[in-house]
Amino acid sequence: MHGVVLLAELSFRFYGQLNDFLPPHQRGRRFTYALRAPSSVKDVIEALGVPHPEVDVILVNGDSVDFTHRLHGGEEVAVYPAFRSMDVAGVRRTGSDPPSPVLFVLDIHLRKLAALLRLAGFDAVLLADDAEVATASAEQGRVALTRDVGLLKRSVVRHGYWVRHTDPELQLAEILAQFNLVDQIVPFVRCTRCNTPLVAADAETVADRLPPGVRATFHEFHRCPECDRVYWQGTHYIRLVRLLERTRERARRRASVTMARVPTRLMGAVLAFGLIGRPW
Repeated sequence: MHGVVLLAELSFRFYGQLNDFLPPHQRGRRFTYALRAPSSVKDVIEALGVPHPEVDVILVNGDSVDFTHRLHGGEEVAVYPAFRSMDVAGVRRTGSDPPSPVLFVLDIHLRKLAALLRLAGFDAVLLADDAEVATASAEQGRVALTRDVGLLKRSVVRHGYWVRHTDPELQLAEILAQFNLVDQIVPFVRCTRCNTPLVAADAETVADRLPPGVRATFHEFHRCPECDRVYWQGTHYIRLVRLLERTRERARRRASVTMARVPTRLMGAVLAFGLIGRPW
């Protein structure tokens, strides 16, 4: 009939943490999506609410495809997140692992998380403008961390992650587990205020900036060459060490739980593709 748009149905299933972006009735189950016109699988996935940097493997009718694959209707689509502790070398991936060492760029709303990442020794830039976050991610190979799903949908963002937790300490554990960074923590080497690597400082050169009694009690100091902030192992030091230890254990537990939930279908796909050696 004239003026009636014919719809083609697709069958979708999202796995793992990708379900966080879906409404409750679509989580953990297969559902249909009405396709109005042929579209790239990337456009359809993001129309459903899932930002592309969170996606690692897409199967269409059992075959792994990239983001440019066109959907026409009638296909069965399975979408998987990154499982960085699992070898998926035999499967075509839509994403890639971030460069090593992992560098971060965070939007301004994650200021406390940025400070904790720096405390743990990771390079974490904080920017106020979303466009600048996206640009820094693209040009510097940084992982964009945000609570804004729209920022991650910007086409220039290749490596990004939507932070689930709202508590900064839990956020840190989440990031350490997500990017396998638990064993890469090197604390107290960066300025928590501006991200600059610290340098050793003689007591005489920083004496005028120390509280009364500190110089007599402490003998090792570090200074930020950018913002000139001075650090020493005061009473707060033990509190921060304990915070990092708590976070390390939380991250280990989170990583083990995540691996326990790796979908058997993805494992089967990895084995099948690896054994069959399908051409890409």
